[in-house]
Amino acid sequence: MNASAYETELRHATRNGFGLPDERLARVAARRAFVELKQSFMRAVADVEGSSGELLQRKVRQASEAIELWRLRALVLESLPPQHPHTAAHRIELRRQLDSVFPDHGVDTGFLPL
Repeated sequence: MNASAYETELRHATRNGFGLPDERLARVAARRAFVELKQSFMRAVADVEGSSGELLQRKVRQASEAIELWRLRALVLESLPPQHPHTAAHRIELRRQLDSVFPDHGVDTGFLPL
């Protein structure tokens, strides 16, 4: 693709709301991070048995944004069977994935005096 064809395609994409290349790359990266996070949750809840396991699997499957998985994190971590051989690995993987999607910037979120 020569330079003028690239410029034409870029103008067309921008005009049609596709955004600039960096914006598209950022959206792709965010989507990839979400998919990896969701797969981690799916692997973890697959080890939870019974009706609570089925409910968690359904909720994770229905999640369409990372914040929905964030809200499920405590329930999923609490529901992992303690005697299962993969529980420790699931906990580590979930925390690692959550930290990559929701990084802590070192800001204290505790209560401050007025």
